[in-house]
Amino acid sequence: YILGRYTELVAEVSDAFASYQFFRASQALLRFATADLSSFYLDIAKDRLYISAADDARRRSCQTVLKVILEGMAKMMAPILPHMAEDIWLNLPYDVPCKSVFQDGWAEADYPSHQAERWAKVLLLRDDVNKAMELARAKKTIGASLDSRVRIHTEDEELAALLASLMGDAELKAVPELSNEVDDLRFVLIASQVELVGSAEAAFENCDGTTVAAAESLSGCSVGVSKAEGAKCERCWMYCNTVNSVPDLPGLCPRCANVVGPATKFFG
Repeated sequence: YILGRYTELVAEVSDAFASYQFFRASQALLRFATADLSSFYLDIAKDRLYISAADDARRRSCQTVLKVILEGMAKMMAPILPHMAEDIWLNLPYDVPCKSVFQDGWAEADYPSHQAERWAKVLLLRDDVNKAMELARAKKTIGASLDSRVRIHTEDEELAALLASLMGDAELKAVPELSNEVDDLRFVLIASQVELVGSAEAAFENCDGTTVAAAESLSGCSVGVSKAEGAKCERCWMYCNTVNSVPDLPGLCPRCANVVGPATKFFG
């Protein structure tokens, strides 16, 4: 999805420079950096980058995406922010074929749009969940978003099927069975637990007003946020009922134990 959005950015910035509309190019770069990257992709990518094993596919794929976008954005900002673009290029943490950003040509991208309509719906739901989380913070029900348990209900059958396809395992496991740990609502919404329920009443149960009704929501969903169940993993900070279930690795969930365990054996 984000590479498809990046392709659209390259096309827009290239057209803006070609027509000498430098303000439009800078606005497009700023909008992509704030709305698509900072507010969404980088926010949900933290778990993949910080928690996964160094050679885990979900982590390496994220690093590849970041490499493509970072190099491309440095090239596109070079005409209007030459010193910043060159500083970025000179401090890339890997070898590049050219010493200067101005020697490597213009940004190119031909990644197809990936399920844009589908992800637009998920992003609307994410805004509704964030609104409910803010209400929960104000009531001291939660602190960080990972302290939360999110319940969602929608009358839209198509949206319900979409959300169901993004549901992962109920508890964190060493090897996930129901998801790739990337397109998983738990990580997209940055919540420890996510449930799809059969009614708005069930979504609002035990929420004490920390809710967003369907009539007030952007996504058309009823959303309720309450305190997550179980114990907090000391490494990933997610709550689940399987923390402390791995012998010799107290305080960890099975997912983190699967990463830390081999390293512990290696270092003795």
